[in-house]
Amino acid sequence: MRILIVEDGKDIGAAIRNRLARLGHAVDLQIDGREANALLRVQPYDLVVLDVMLPSMDGFAILRELRERGSETPVLLLSARSAIDDRVSGLSLGADDYLVKPFDYRELEARVQALLRRRSGQVSDRLNLGGLSLDRSNRLAELGGQPLALSRKEFALLEILASRPQRIFSKDELLNQLFPFEKEPSLNAVEQYVTRLRKKLQGSDVEIRTARGMGYQLALA
Repeated sequence: MRILIVEDGKDIGAAIRNRLARLGHAVDLQIDGREANALLRVQPYDLVVLDVMLPSMDGFAILRELRERGSETPVLLLSARSAIDDRVSGLSLGADDYLVKPFDYRELEARVQALLRRRSGQVSDRLNLGGLSLDRSNRLAELGGQPLALSRKEFALLEILASRPQRIFSKDELLNQLFPFEKEPSLNAVEQYVTRLRKKLQGSDVEIRTARGMGYQLALA
């Protein structure tokens, strides 16, 4: 999934980005509130991890504008302020969750995964289609009851497709969800990962189909 982190603490922002990127997400990082707000006007995200205290425009103002524009993107607020009034203010403005600094990064990951599950309409960390099973929490895959060795990006691509079986995802959509701005390759990268996954799924009861001129879908063979 594509995630935006808005955090002016360089060490914290980099740590969050690295941990979420290791889970296979495409992660963009902004340190300035006003620039982040401008980005959110033009780029859709699956989740925003938003610090409250930011230069030029605080997190509450960004959240307020996001909701006034009708965006339903999940927002996880981060703040060093633990006062109940601050939490209530954030949740009242439309935040989906609130995490007080300092926090354990494992808890952050768990909350991010929970919000992304809710976003995709899933209630479990497991995705199943035929003999394919994905454990999104532990980033593990099985095919026909046997472990399926996947790279980080291969797992992320398969997770996107498996989250909505039969749905056709365009190459642009997959590229947008797999790669952050700073590492965004050509559309050929999506084709390459699809080719690799097809080889690993070959002979099973699930396959990646090409909808000519439209994109790719995961379906039972």
